[in-house]
Order: sequence, then C-alpha cells, then structure tokens
Amino acid sequence: MSYRIQRHPDAAAFLRRAEAWLLQAEAEHNLLLGIAYRLAASAEDPAQEIYLATVEDADGVAGCAFRTPPYKLGLTRMPEAALPLLVEDVAGVYDALPAVLGPMPQVQRFAEGWSRRHGVHTRPGLRQRIYQLDEVIPPPRMPPGRLRAATPADADLTAQWLTDFNAETHMHGPDPRAFAGERIAHGALYFWDDDGPVSMAGWTARTPHGARIGYVYTPPALRGRGYASACVAALSRHLLGTGLSCCFLYTDRSNPTSNRIYQHIGYRPVCDVMDYDFEVSPSKHPGPPDAPGR
Repeated sequence: MSYRIQRHPDAAAFLRRAEAWLLQAEAEHNLLLGIAYRLAASAEDPAQEIYLATVEDADGVAGCAFRTPPYKLGLTRMPEAALPLLVEDVAGVYDALPAVLGPMPQVQRFAEGWSRRHGVHTRPGLRQRIYQLDEVIPPPRMPPGRLRAATPADADLTAQWLTDFNAETHMHGPDPRAFAGERIAHGALYFWDDDGPVSMAGWTARTPHGARIGYVYTPPALRGRGYASACVAALSRHLLGTGLSCCFLYTDRSNPTSNRIYQHIGYRPVCDVMDYDFEVSPSKHPGPPDAPGR
C-alpha cells in the first residue's frame, strides 16, 4: 500500500476532506475536531503557520496530523508505514517541535523518526485517557452547593485558579487572565458554589454532537469533599441539556482519583494517548548546559 500526505490550506478545506472520517470516532478525535471547527469559524489569520494534513491511501483518508504553533503536533491513528512520510512532510514546515501527542504505537514511531532526523532526544511524557459520557450518574453523596456560571466579577479568582491548574498539571496554556476573560465571556467556565466558589470546570471545545470538559480544579484545602465530582456531573448534565448527546474529557493516567471519580458519574474510557517530548541533543548544540539557545 502506498501513502501520500496532503496538506490543506485552511481548516475549512481540511474539514471538507477529513470531517466524515474523523466523525466515525468523534470522541477519539474530539481535540482535532474542536480545533478545526474553531479555526474554520475564526476570521483572524493565525500568527504562525497552521499544519492540517491528511494521510491518504487508495481508499481515501487513513489518518490526520495537526499543529497550531507554538503547541505540540497531534496525530490520529494511521498506518505505521505512513509515518516516515509524515516525518518528512512536517519537517518541511517546522524546524523543531516541542512534543508530539497521539495514540500508541503511532506517536512513538513518529517520535523515533523525528529524533533520528533532527538529532534531538525524545522521552515519554504525559499519558492520558479519553473518556465519553452519554448519561450522567449522580454522585451518591452530593455536597452542599450548586453549579453556577463564572461572571466577570470572578475574573481574578478564575485567573488564579487557572494559574494553579497549569502549575499542578505542568501545562503551558494561554495567559490565564486573558483566557479567563475569554472563557467567561463565552459562558464556558463554571463553579460549584458552596457559600462561594469551591471547585471549577469548563467546556473547552465543541464537536457536532459533544463538548469537551476541562480545567477541572479544586484548591487543595477543599479537596476530598466531592466538589469536583458534583461540579463535573452538573456541568455535564447542563451541556447534555443544551441538545448535545455526549461529553468528553481527558484524564492523567497517573492520577487514579480523577479516573475513578469520572467513571463514577458516567464517563467511560474510549482510548489512551500520550506525549513524547523532544529535547535538544548536545551533539547539535555543543556548549555548557546554560549556553544560549538551549
């Protein structure tokens, strides 16, 4: 079987080619679908070149790859034999990548090929599990409080909690204050309120039939009281009530607590994905560890 990589000039063209294939596994592809729909609806030109590509065989689409700089490259499932071609095509657009995210074994094979080509070290990074919920199971012991949308008056607290969330999860997202303002304006951030905010969750992107929940955070002093379970369950129920048929979320495989509580409220595992991080090789950039450019 022969393969080719087809780059697409914009998200609309990419969706015309790949949407039907991606929707065959909507939960598994929720991240890419959400990004593509957002880009297609945006009137702004991206500051850096976006990478949206399909892996093609004689029967049509066999996989996809995507990147919105400065973030990592993302992969879907695809034939392993196509990965050397994909490494070369991505190298034609970017000189370097911070990381690659995708399912095994494809993500490992891509990382190995990129490492050989560019002389960089690669190491396994975050391991995540994608979940899908179709119906909410109420927590057996609901804590006091209620779900409410975050308002502009909550901007300072939201920005601080987003900062704490990023630090705890080692994520490098957008500026927390700007992101908080944007998400609040879109009605996409919520609190569980028990005489004041005690837990936070939000939806981050939509697909034709679902929405992805993220930024679930409870301050350490308030954990163990069921606030996060109640917040995510209530937000999931709210989103289903808007006409969506499912919700998605990602969990850190190394955190058994979050994996357990989400399953207790109705989330079921779909598939696993993981990061491979790239680090500059000393042979490519000789000099002391604190040399410029390292």
